[in-house]
Amino acid sequence: MKIFGKIIDIINREIYRGYIEIEKERIKDIRRKENKEERYILPGLIDSHIHIESSMMVPSAFAEIAVRHGTVAVVSDPHEIANVMGMQGIEFMIRNGNSVPLKFYFGAPSCVPATPFENNGAKLGVEEIRRLLERNDIKYLSEMMNYPGVINNVEEVVKKLEIAKQLGKPVDGHAPGLRGKELKKYIEAGISTDHECVDINEAREKLKMGMKVQIREGSAARSIDRFHYLINENPENLMLCSDDLHPEMLYRGHINILVKKLIKLGYDIFDILRIVSLNPVKHYNLETGVLRRGDRADFIIIDSPGNFNIKESWIDGVKVYDGTRVLFDLPEVKPVNKFNSSYIVTDQLMVKRGGDKIKVIEAADEELITGSYIWDIKDKREKVIAYPVEDILKIVVKDRYGDSPPATAFVKGFGIKHGAFASSVSHDSHNIIAVGADDKSICNAVNSIIDTKGGLAVCNENKCSSLPLSVAGIMSDVPCGTIASQYEELSEIVKDMGCKLKSPFMTLSFMALLVIPELKISDMGLFDGNKFELTELFV
Repeated sequence: MKIFGKIIDIINREIYRGYIEIEKERIKDIRRKENKEERYILPGLIDSHIHIESSMMVPSAFAEIAVRHGTVAVVSDPHEIANVMGMQGIEFMIRNGNSVPLKFYFGAPSCVPATPFENNGAKLGVEEIRRLLERNDIKYLSEMMNYPGVINNVEEVVKKLEIAKQLGKPVDGHAPGLRGKELKKYIEAGISTDHECVDINEAREKLKMGMKVQIREGSAARSIDRFHYLINENPENLMLCSDDLHPEMLYRGHINILVKKLIKLGYDIFDILRIVSLNPVKHYNLETGVLRRGDRADFIIIDSPGNFNIKESWIDGVKVYDGTRVLFDLPEVKPVNKFNSSYIVTDQLMVKRGGDKIKVIEAADEELITGSYIWDIKDKREKVIAYPVEDILKIVVKDRYGDSPPATAFVKGFGIKHGAFASSVSHDSHNIIAVGADDKSICNAVNSIIDTKGGLAVCNENKCSSLPLSVAGIMSDVPCGTIASQYEELSEIVKDMGCKLKSPFMTLSFMALLVIPELKISDMGLFDGNKFELTELFV
C-alpha cells in the first residue's frame, strides 16, 4: 500500500512530496515522488506522561477519542488505579488497553501508597516493582514522588531505583521546586525526567544537569505559557505531556491542541514535532514509528501545518480514524472496584474550637501547589463552622478503604456560597473528598458517592446530582462525549453555587495530593507539604 502526500521528515528536517509504502504493520519504503496531494504525512503524536484514570475513562474509551486528535501512543503511569486496586488494577489497565489499537506504554508505579500519611487500597513493594519492571510491556519506573526518600536514602526507595537501573528501564521524576545539591543527588539516583517544574529557571537548571523536562498542559496544571521559551533553547531534551486531563478537555483536543498553539507562537515545526514524537520514543524505548524506513507505520495525515486539522490516524499500518469515524470497536468492560465506606453524619464533621486562629488550605486556579492561610475565627462559638462570606469553607476527606472517620479542615479559593460538591477522584489515594458551605450538604454529597461506590456529586442540602464512576470509583466505560457532557453539567452547577475556578472538580481532586506543597488534607488530617508531616488545624 502506498500513501502519497507531502512528507514531513523530522529526522532530516525537510518537507517533500513523496509516498510511504506500508507492508503489514511497518513502513517498507519512503520515496520522493511528485504528486498532486495537498495533505501532509507526519509522525503521530505521543503524550509523554499521562494518568489515563484522570480522564475518568478506561483506556479503551480514552483511545476512541484520542485517535481523533492524532494521538497514536501515550506513556501512562497507572498509579491512580494502583493506589485503589494494586496489581489487579494495573492488570486491568494493560488488558483493557491491549483491546484497542492505540499504544499504551505503562510504567510501574513507584509510590503506592504515595505517602504513609493516608489510607489507600494497596501497596506495591520492592518485589512487586521487580515483577512489573521485568515485563516487556512495562517501560519504565513511574514518577518518583517521594523525593525526600531519594535524598535521604530510604531503603525501599533506593531498592526500587536500583531495580530499574539493573533492568535498563528509565525512571520518571516528580520534584517540584527541587534545586541545587538535593536536585543533583536526585538526578544521580537515576531519575531522568520531571514534569513538575515550578518556574523556568528551575527547568533550565534541571536541563543543564541532564534531565528531560516535560512541559505539562493538563486540566489543573498548565505551564506551556511559562515554559515554551525552552523550545528554542533545548528542543532535544523536551517533551509535552498532559499529566491529568479531564474528559471535557480531552473531548476538545489532546496533544494536537498544544502543537497548534506552539505553531501559532512561531516555533519551528520540526522542533515541535520532535518533542511530541521522536524524543519520547528515544527516551522510553517505545515501539512507535516516527516515519522512517523499517519503523512501525504509526503516522497521521493533516490538512496543513498551519491549521493542523487531523484528517487520518494510522497505527501499525491500519487506518484507525478516517476524519469522521473511528474504525475500531470498543470492548465490553467488566468493572473492578474496591469501596468500603459507611455513610457519614453531620456530627462527624464538627470542629471543636481549639484556639482563635486556624490554618486554611489556599487553593489557586490551574495550580497544584496550594498556600497556607491563617484565618482569625469570626465568632466565639464552641464549634468552628464554614464562613462562606469570606470564602472559608469546610473540606472533608473520608477513608473509602478502612472506613475510618472523616477528617475535616478548612479551605479558601473555591468560592461557593451554598451547598457542597464531592468526588472519589482525589489524588493519589482516591478517598472521598468534599468541599462545602454547610455540613448537611457535605454529608449528602459524600453519601451520594458512597451510594454509587464512586463518582462525583453536587448537593444543595437535600437536592443532589451525581456522576457514577463504576471502575475503581475513578473511571467509567462510557464514551468521552457522554461523560464530558455529564461532567460539564456538574461543573456548571458548582459554578452556579459561586465557584470561579475553571475546573472545580479537578482542583478539588488535588487538595489531597500530599506530595505537592504547601498545605493539603488526607483522611488522617491536615498535612504540611513543606515539612512532610501531619499538622494541627489550630495555630
